[in-house]
Amino acid sequence: MSKAKYGNKKVVHDGITFDSAMEAKYYDYLKHLQAQGIVTSFELQPRFVLLPKFEKNGKKYREIGYNADFTVHYADGHTEVVDIKGMVTQQFELRKKLFEYRYPHELKLLTYSKIDGGWITHDELKKARKARNDMKKNVTIQ
Repeated sequence: MSKAKYGNKKVVHDGITFDSAMEAKYYDYLKHLQAQGIVTSFELQPRFVLLPKFEKNGKKYREIGYNADFTVHYADGHTEVVDIKGMVTQQFELRKKLFEYRYPHELKLLTYSKIDGGWITHDELKKARKARNDMKKNVTIQ
């Protein structure tokens, strides 16, 4: 197995190469939701143009693109763009901001947290960790 970004190991599952085991696990989760009729379809590695290529003063600039992990279409008609992340980098924060400005779909950053019940957004994870830390501090203070 080859190394992906940030120390993740690429994983081949169902004949598809994923950047991490967590991505492959989410793929299985989506297949489960599709079998239940909650998800109608999903795409792997959809590409979004955040800034098109352009030319200025004779210099050519390449487009800035972003490949998400999944686009998910739900039976109720809404669509989500999902990125599975163990950690969020500054570079990703900028891409997320550009995506949010340009595209109407919700961009969800998900991770898997067994202690928090499974798939959770990074914002929810931060809140849950803070609550756990606050509880620990209150227990040690008393």
